Parts: sequence; structure tokens; C-alpha cells
Amino acid sequence: MQIVFLDASTLHSGELDLSVLERHGSLTSYPVSAEAEIPERIPHADIVITNKALMTAKNIAAAPQLKLIVSCATGVNQIDLDAAAAANVVVSNVAGYSTPSVAQHVFTFILNFATQIPQFNQHSRAWPQFPIFTSLAHPSFDLVGKTLGIIGLGEIGGATAKLALAFGMNVQVLAREESKAKRMPELPRVAAEDFYSSSDFISLHCPLTPATQGCINKQTLSQMKPTAYLINTGRGPLVNEADLAEALDAGTIAGAGLDVLSSEPPSPNNSLILSDHPQLMITPHTAWSTLEARQRLLAGVAENITSFMGSFAPIKN
Repeated sequence: MQIVFLDASTLHSGELDLSVLERHGSLTSYPVSAEAEIPERIPHADIVITNKALMTAKNIAAAPQLKLIVSCATGVNQIDLDAAAAANVVVSNVAGYSTPSVAQHVFTFILNFATQIPQFNQHSRAWPQFPIFTSLAHPSFDLVGKTLGIIGLGEIGGATAKLALAFGMNVQVLAREESKAKRMPELPRVAAEDFYSSSDFISLHCPLTPATQGCINKQTLSQMKPTAYLINTGRGPLVNEADLAEALDAGTIAGAGLDVLSSEPPSPNNSLILSDHPQLMITPHTAWSTLEARQRLLAGVAENITSFMGSFAPIKN
């Protein structure tokens, strides 16, 4: 089998051993692949691995031997599923590998907002000149008794809820008619208006759909407390970025922690990238990327290939 990994640099920078992918064939690995380069890299591929490299109908047609596309991620939006099905190409993904990592990242945002550590750290060199032993310049607060509102109670939302409960927080879930989640039924499902107005933190974990795109906008932001914080480690387009930037500048909400933006890498003119709001923290889509999460992801990709190859195993009499 000829195995082609189109964008291996999205998985590692040399610290992972990709030889596990060679159990069933010869591996050709590229750090990244521009869309124009993909057809010339896969004409003899039996298996293609991709994180963000697009497997369009055109690219699938350029690989007549192709049998399997493995998404090195949970999502498969980079793959034309209809074209794959028409070509009898199997598509697989890896679910659940980043759950503890993303939940941890959410709480990194929450704890930084509660303790104001980033702000105090910036002023640490001035400590010798303080008139007293401490500083009250950036008021901090306890998480005990605060309310975390979760939009999307899937695996990651559920893991985040458990961390919040361990910190003594109250947890509530946005009631959504389209949601089929039955996880943690003891958590209250709250209608939108009360949900937004009563949450001290709101964390987004819902899938990106036509119904959820732009769900954080001028209207929903205006319903939030001026002391509340928004956290998005889900999908960038869940948030209307111009409305969020305006809400931060106007003091409509206290701050935001974002690990995703509407386009990535973002435009240098993105209103949030340009913002100097002291309570805006942005990380470059790193919530998923702990070493352990990437090891789990690699193992999942290898397992998907092994399972697929097992379907070709001869039946023994």
C-alpha cells in the first residue's frame, strides 16, 4: 500500500514516531501541501492522511488507486464526502483524542480570568517598588459559586462541566431543540434569555451548523452580564467577531478567551487580533495539541488504517 500524509506538520514537529503508519505500506510524508500540489502527490496513493489539506472531488479523481482517506482530526469537512462515496473511497476520522486537552485549555482561560495572573505577571519586575507587600491593581475572584454556562454538552462540554463542578461552580446548559445530548441529565437545561443573563462564563462546545453559526452575536452578547466572560475552543464561526470586538470595547462583557477564529491563520486585519483589550486572550488553535493528545491522535490514525486493512484479510478455512 502507498500511504501519503499530506500535512504531517499539523501533527508533529519531529517529536512523534510516524513509523507506526508504515505497518501496512510505504509512507510518504509532506510537512504541508498547497492545494495545487495535492494532485501531483497522490496519483499512486492507496491511502491518504490529511488534517487540513483539502481532498476535493478533483483531488480524489487524481488518485485512481485511492481506497481510504483518514482525517487526522475529528472533523471531516476538508474531505468531499460525496465524491469519496462515488469513488468507493472509505473515509475515517479520529474522535475523542483531545477531550482532556481542550477541557484543560478552557479552564486555563477561566483560571487566568479569575486570578488575573497574566496581568500580575506583566508587572512582576515593578514589585520591588511597591509601597506594600501585595497588589490589588487587578481584582481577582473565587470560582466557587460562579455559574458556567455550556453550549453543547458533548464529550468536551461534559469534561469541562466536570472540572467546573470540581471547582465548586454551578453548571447550566443552553437548552437547544436541535440538541440530542442526554449527557449529565442532572445539569439544568436553561432557555436562552435566562442562560445568557445568568452565566458568569459561557463556553462554546457545539458543532458548527447553520443553526449555530454566529450564535454569539450582538443580541446574545447584550444579554450577558457585564462581568461575564466568553470562551470559544470550538469553532471560530460560532462567534460574530465584529460584534464581539464591539462588545469588549463597550464593556458589554468583561472579556473573552479564544482558541479559534473564523479563518485560520487569521487576517492581520482581524478586529480581534488588532484588539488591545486587557481581558482578551487568544491562543492559535492550540487547545487540542498537547503531546498526549497528539500521541492519541496518531494512534487513532494507525488504528483506522489497521482496521481498514483487516477488511482485506483473506478468510481462513
